[in-house]
Parts: sequence; C-alpha cells; structure tokens
Amino acid sequence: MSAPLFLVEALPTGDALTLDGPEGHHAANVQRLRVGEELLLADGHGGTAAAVVAAVGRGTLDLRVTARGYVDASVPRLVVVQGIAKGDRGELAVQAMTEVGVDEIVPWAASRSVAQWRGDRGVRAREKWVATAREAAKQARRAWLPVVAGTPDESTPTVVRRIAGAAAAFVLHEEAEERLTTVDLPAAGEIVLVVGPEGGIAPAELSAFREAGARPVRLGSSVLRTSTAGVAALAVLATRLGHW
Repeated sequence: MSAPLFLVEALPTGDALTLDGPEGHHAANVQRLRVGEELLLADGHGGTAAAVVAAVGRGTLDLRVTARGYVDASVPRLVVVQGIAKGDRGELAVQAMTEVGVDEIVPWAASRSVAQWRGDRGVRAREKWVATAREAAKQARRAWLPVVAGTPDESTPTVVRRIAGAAAAFVLHEEAEERLTTVDLPAAGEIVLVVGPEGGIAPAELSAFREAGARPVRLGSSVLRTSTAGVAALAVLATRLGHW
C-alpha cells in the first residue's frame, strides 16, 4: 500500500517538520502512524516531500524529510463546468472527478438547477465542494489540488466567456451526434467540459455555448446522471490524452 498523503500550506525548507493542526491530528490520532512509518507531504501545487515519522505527539508528528519532488501540471488542463445538483450528487461528482484527474471544477448555476446557491447557503455549499475535493485529492495521492471556482457559483455568461477562451470546449448532450471518443483534442491549453444539472441543459444555454465555440458531444447511447457524466467523460479524456 502506498504511503498516505497529507496536504500542507508550504513544504519544509529543512530536513525536519512538525505536522500539526487538522492534518497532524488525522495522521497521529486517526491513521495512528507510528515512528518509522513513511508518508508523503504535498503543497497542492505540485510540490512533494517524502518523510519518515521520527516522533509521535498528541495530535502531532515530528517528521524527517527523506526526499523532495515536483509533479508537473497536467497538459492540457481539464476543467469541468458542473451544473449544481440537488442533495449530495454534486459532492459525489466532485469526489469522483478529483480522483480521476480534474484540474478545476466550476459550479454552474444552470437555469434548470433545482438547488440554488444563494447567500450563506451558497457559501457553505461551495465550501463542501472544496473540502470534498481536498479529501479526494489526498485519497488519490494527488500532488495538485483541484481548483473550485465560483463565489460561490458561476453564471451562464461567465461560463460562455470561459468557453470562448478555451483551447477546446465540449457540452455533454444526449442528442449530440459527435462522440467524445472521436473528436479532435488539443495538445495544450484548456479543455472545458460542460455537464448539465438533473434537468439538463436548456436550449438557450446550449445555443450560447455553441456560439462561444463549444461542441455538443455524447458518451454513448445511455443517459448518465449529472453525478457520473463528468467522471465518465474525464475517464475518456484521460485515456485519450495519455494521462492514464
């Protein structure tokens, strides 16, 4: 089993570090790491460090750094515009998309989104997405922490501008004729993938996305839930781009 990964604000510049706070508590009290065990540290921006536990305290670990590294960012960059879903479906999507390699998740306030992020509720909902992405990145041993956009969400006009500036953009749509498995993909830049909410993408939204340069695509003959469509599409892209 690979060493567990813990996220830190900054990697140590020396050969020693005390891991404390929530990460130290999790390592010492939940995972119960012991002296001599190995772990990984990551700053969420590609930097990594391998370390060995030198001492265990109450909610803290004293570590000895044994190696340092850096993981290059993925090219092209994968961005998923995720229509806000009701219940925990959005969080399920964030978790799985993080595990399969998404670089940025954009919470989209689609016209057919049942759930609406307004005021403090929206702030709390976005914070849940951020926390979910963080924990999933640790579980997947990712050196790069996905960005969650929005303050707390993004409007359709904002998504249109994002599409216009991308190297390529695709909208998952059940009536599309092209398949994501066969469309041309750029070698660099940003690929934007739009996933609608439970009610789907409204005709006006689809038209706006197409005018901005997005191409409607489908995955297959079945219609996937909003919580799984993005994950399946990312798996296709990761395979075609050689990330997997």
